[in-house]
Amino acid sequence: MTTNMVSQRGRPRKFDPDAAIVTAQRLFHEKGYDAVSLSDLTKALGINPPSFYAAFGSKAGLYARILDRYALAGAIPLTRILGAGRPLADALAEVLVEAARHYAADATATGCMVLEGTRCNDPEARDAARGFHQAAQDLIRNAIAERYPQEADEVADFVCTTMAGLSASARHGQSLDRLLATARLAGKALVQALPA
Repeated sequence: MTTNMVSQRGRPRKFDPDAAIVTAQRLFHEKGYDAVSLSDLTKALGINPPSFYAAFGSKAGLYARILDRYALAGAIPLTRILGAGRPLADALAEVLVEAARHYAADATATGCMVLEGTRCNDPEARDAARGFHQAAQDLIRNAIAERYPQEADEVADFVCTTMAGLSASARHGQSLDRLLATARLAGKALVQALPA
């Protein structure tokens, strides 16, 4: 009688990769991609570097998985807001108000993690963040182009630039009230640019 036994090398993982992604997301959002070291990550996740590399491949690989999670559970729900079937200027104004609220929701993790990631030093992580950022910009531009094709580029640039400014202002400690005031003022400009 023979028995097939498969031996596993090394210790079994002591951590839940999904929980690790949540923990690492918090670190990246609080500190920014560049300020989080491998040592910070392994300490926060309770694993050693070889286990980290086995689970995630690299710091940028982990960041890409975090961006996937952020797009599903943490980002502004652009599709829902822009597909609400109401005047486009009102929907875009809501996007800006939601951006202000999201960017200031947690005093220790302000701003937009994707926008902040587009400026990091790691080319792989930067490209991943830029991909998500470009997808959001395209979604906004396409929603505008459906109803206002001539104004699509200009208005999309205005909305996306305002969002970037809100994110940067939140990172620099601007209060939610001031961020909302800026978002609402920009919303008034959108009503003028896109009359119903």
